Amino acid sequence: MSSKSQKPDIAREIAPKSSPWWAAHVHADRRPFLAARGRIAAACRSWFAGQGFCEVEPGILQVSPGNEAHISGFGTEIADPDGGRRTLYLHSSPEFVCKKLLAAGEERIFALSRVFRNRERGPLHHPEFTMLEWYRAKTPYGALIEDCRALIEAAARAAGASALTWRGKTADPFQEPERLSVAEAFERFAGIDLMASVGVGEVDRDRLAHDVTGAGIRVTADDTWSDLFSKLISEKIEPNLGLGQITVLDEYPAAEAALARRCPHDPRVSERFELYACGVELANAFGELTDAMEQRARFEAEMAERQRIYGEAYPIDEDFLAALALMPEASGIALGFERLVMLCAGAQRIEQVIWSPVP
Repeated sequence: MSSKSQKPDIAREIAPKSSPWWAAHVHADRRPFLAARGRIAAACRSWFAGQGFCEVEPGILQVSPGNEAHISGFGTEIADPDGGRRTLYLHSSPEFVCKKLLAAGEERIFALSRVFRNRERGPLHHPEFTMLEWYRAKTPYGALIEDCRALIEAAARAAGASALTWRGKTADPFQEPERLSVAEAFERFAGIDLMASVGVGEVDRDRLAHDVTGAGIRVTADDTWSDLFSKLISEKIEPNLGLGQITVLDEYPAAEAALARRCPHDPRVSERFELYACGVELANAFGELTDAMEQRARFEAEMAERQRIYGEAYPIDEDFLAALALMPEASGIALGFERLVMLCAGAQRIEQVIWSPVP
């Protein structure tokens, strides 16, 4: 027997619990999902080209990985030619670069970017994944809902899927999405009047804590209003979204929309929607905030919260804030590309649709 023919047996000996992704039989099982991934990526690029978008390639190394309290980044050190050293981060989203490009004069851009988030791993999460982001200058954010509908339909056709599926749940990719405000969802699925705890510039933590307890969810003394909101979303709301048809969950409280502008008809809520299918969050969209002073204040508040929870904070990208002051009004959205592939191709775990998963 040649040494080449012995390699599969050696691989099984050094990894007895599970075969690596590069084992031939594992790759054979994953290959249909990966082939669907390629077709879906091509379909997305074709759709954007037809809409007059320009594909951009944001750099991965950035001054800040992002400034949201619960998104953790990967840091690295760069050595300058003069011998100096400084910390840079792998971006958690191409958002900052894309908005700088809007400030530079671009009006319709999209990016299929590899992004990185620490402390995240599970059936729907991976430390390295692909984000599909696109931006429309001078366009109301409601237009992004139609973009999502058309893209998901194109992706399903490319995968040969008649339905989106995940863990026994289905959604019709060709049916018009349901649009539901966050307040309506809380009333429908949790029996809670969310807006009773939301003011224009403040939130009532104790009122929401009372409602959360009444919904049968455990509350701890150090839970903030945001923590309680997240518990309700994950336990009572998300499992009921995107069943049968895609759901657009719209008008998030301003406290839960760090980079979105407030709604003109109700300043307690912001121009933010998330898109769900089969109980899975697929996309997150904003009517983009362009007030640099307000954005700085939000970043500082988010980093203070991150310092409290994780004992660390990330720098603020001053270059980004300078560009934000010049950026035109715009709408933008981030869609988890692997999640879209999973639901179109029928995969159960995100690693099945990633060519080389992180060890």
